[in-house]
Amino acid sequence: MKTLSISLIFLFITCTASANDGYKLWLQYFPFENQAVSDYYRDYLENINIVGASPTIDIIQRELEMAASGFLNSKVKPTFKHTGDSNICWIGKTDDLPKDLKSAFGQKVNEIEKEGYWLKYHLGRVIITANSDIGLLYGTFAFLRSIQSRGQLESLDELDNPKIERRILNHWDNLNRTVERGYAGFSIWNWHRLPRHIDQQYHDYARANASIGINGTSVTNVNANALILTPDYLSKVKALADVFRPYGIKVYLTARFSSPMEIGGLATADPLNPDVQQWWKEKTKEVYDYIPDFGGYLVKADSEGQPGPHNYGRTQAEGANLLADAVAPFGGIVMWRAFVYSEKTPDDRHKQAYNEFKPIDGKFRDNVIVQVKNGAIDFQPREPFHPMFGAMPETPLMMEFQITQEYLGHDTHLAFLAPMYEEVLQTDTYVNGTGSTVSKVVDGTLHNYSLTAMAGVANIGTDRNWTGHHFHQANWFAFGKFAWNPNAKSEEIAEEWLKLTFTSDKTFTEPVKAMMLSSHEMVVNYMTPLDLHHIMARSHHYGPGPWVTGGSRDDWTATYYHKATEKGVGFDRTATGSNALGQYAPEIQKQWGNLNSVPEKYLLWFHHLPWNHKLSSGNTLWDGIALHYQKGVEETRQNLDTWKEQVDHVDEERYKHVLSFLKIQSEEAVWWRDACLLYFGQFSGMPLPDGVEKPAHDLDYYLKLNPKFVPGI
Repeated sequence: MKTLSISLIFLFITCTASANDGYKLWLQYFPFENQAVSDYYRDYLENINIVGASPTIDIIQRELEMAASGFLNSKVKPTFKHTGDSNICWIGKTDDLPKDLKSAFGQKVNEIEKEGYWLKYHLGRVIITANSDIGLLYGTFAFLRSIQSRGQLESLDELDNPKIERRILNHWDNLNRTVERGYAGFSIWNWHRLPRHIDQQYHDYARANASIGINGTSVTNVNANALILTPDYLSKVKALADVFRPYGIKVYLTARFSSPMEIGGLATADPLNPDVQQWWKEKTKEVYDYIPDFGGYLVKADSEGQPGPHNYGRTQAEGANLLADAVAPFGGIVMWRAFVYSEKTPDDRHKQAYNEFKPIDGKFRDNVIVQVKNGAIDFQPREPFHPMFGAMPETPLMMEFQITQEYLGHDTHLAFLAPMYEEVLQTDTYVNGTGSTVSKVVDGTLHNYSLTAMAGVANIGTDRNWTGHHFHQANWFAFGKFAWNPNAKSEEIAEEWLKLTFTSDKTFTEPVKAMMLSSHEMVVNYMTPLDLHHIMARSHHYGPGPWVTGGSRDDWTATYYHKATEKGVGFDRTATGSNALGQYAPEIQKQWGNLNSVPEKYLLWFHHLPWNHKLSSGNTLWDGIALHYQKGVEETRQNLDTWKEQVDHVDEERYKHVLSFLKIQSEEAVWWRDACLLYFGQFSGMPLPDGVEKPAHDLDYYLKLNPKFVPGI
């Protein structure tokens, strides 16, 4: 048995030898830092037995070749055997386990599920086994991650099954290659060149997703274009699906509800009309003729101008069931978004989705899953969990998280979103008593859902590093981790991503991990402290806009939400106000409705309070808001100092790129602080507390700022 001393495990990987533009993401496969480390891992990388033959097995072999070349800094390829014999690294399905290895697994091998794997060290060998080729691919990536992070192979014993069946990226990409709420360039899907040209990036995209367990992608915007369902475009989607299939990734398409009229020549799209039903069945069969493993439809209906069943006086269930019946013969599903609200301004938009869907719980077909955003408004920097997660026991619900940062400073602001994901998923809904967390709703264990899924709105674009900010790769990575296991831990994800992407040196990983883990709260501090919300600039949501008022809808303004006057600020959602709090379980109503027990992070979400209201710190509400803004600014400056200390641990290209973005963030945090405090200060009439810097300009200066051509709208 070979061992690697603990002192050598954490020796850092030298990353400064050449430029690194971030394209390799967390699949860097840096050369081993010294001969001792190389000697420890070499045999496991050079003597591999892979049992089986398929396009996915070919991908596994290529990945191992790529990894060995990187780790060993050599063009020498590993020696592969394709027999049932044992070797120092053995990869194969459970049915192919040699007799001398079966004893290592015993009956527990039956616990491996369809996409799961078992990664185990046994008598000097590393064994990767699964019940499917895709499981073997996931297990291979897990094995390589262990090497990347300099793990001790002798301790490997990892039986890992995904807790959520469908783990899907939602691209808000348009056919003209613009990306709604995308800040890392244009869409990577070059529809004009497809299907005749397959860009290498499509393979690299699939590889990156497979490495973190993502098994589905919806490639078009939820604000759908019916053209995607025409033969010209279906042939293009087929080309993508053919690339993705060996990586275990299914393609889904956004379906425009009015497609029967727009491309089908019908006079109506009424879901109860027999001609409409037949049109969708025929169109869906056509889709499956192109893409036999097509995953199904994602639908945004009756929201922000999108057509839907409301146009015909029908329910959301009747609309969803129309498409569910069309895909059911082929094993497809329908993901029906709950982001639904009428054309009329409500008393509180928080209540609309719940009011729409709660009465039709249990009315959906078995192959429909309702896709619910983490909060009830719209991807705010912080929101309480959506009340629907505690209200639909008869209807499968899937989580929709944002990976892109529509309301979080776009691509230049560091905001590691894993803590936000974890906060939402681990909140107790109390729907079945204590311990009924959102994560248990989403993974199906609370209500025995037969269909489970999680979606993330992608932050991927044509920037060489994929995501604009190098650290926003971590949000893509984290989403994959939480989609695989909604009980994952943010700290572990941050540390793993840093080791895979930069270095294992603790002098780097510890301070930068701390910076990442506090970054989401930092952004909340300098944007929306104490759950002020929806106070961004109009339309593009870039920069502060607490003064935004008027226009076509009140609930698209800031003043609708913060309700600031000389008397106070905040949205009263208790029984004395809109009573949106009444949509939650009694235990939550009692806690969040009481000023003595409501978490202050949700304070102004549920309460309208006077400026001199005393916080738990003893500060007045006004002083508390101001101090939070100042704290956020100071944290951005601390992050700059932290990053500057890492200059010797990071290659020059990525170091300078991140430094530039951190400077932008620090400058814009000041913009947020000064603009918001000047605006709200008009109403409070109170001076800034000690320790809060005075704004450099007057309010009129900020009112006149009007950024042009902000991307992503």
